[in-house]
Amino acid sequence: MNEQSLHTGFLAWHFAQAMGARLEKELRTLGLNLAQYNALQHAEHQPGISSADAARHAGITAQSMGPAVASLTSRGLLSRSPHPTNRRILCLHSTPDGSRLLEQARDVVRRVNEEALAVLEPEERTAVHHLLHRLVIHLNPGALPPTAGPPATPDP
Repeated sequence: MNEQSLHTGFLAWHFAQAMGARLEKELRTLGLNLAQYNALQHAEHQPGISSADAARHAGITAQSMGPAVASLTSRGLLSRSPHPTNRRILCLHSTPDGSRLLEQARDVVRRVNEEALAVLEPEERTAVHHLLHRLVIHLNPGALPPTAGPPATPDP
């Protein structure tokens, strides 16, 4: 085993790449990609969020989020409204159809997570979930919806 394969960040990157690929594949069955899922997720959790803020929270560029938002808007899954004080900013809101699709997407995400983590014992899943939650909050505080902390148990 080479030295690079022993670094936690390197392993985390490989895990993220593998999970991203699995999620992209499975979300495609709903007509979504990860950027679109993130846009819906952030619009649902923070109604009125700007596309740029949603991109920052998702850890992607505004240039990547733009086409995702445009596609969701044209499909009637997101709506955009002018910001109350800055007319250059458009606020994102999930539509009822967007909320329904997001629920289906969350089921897909839960299933992919369950399959990926099946190799771990339940207490290991909980420990990994809590550790990842802490690391994400540390490295990208706005990435997760505002909560009092990680859930007692991770999604299955």
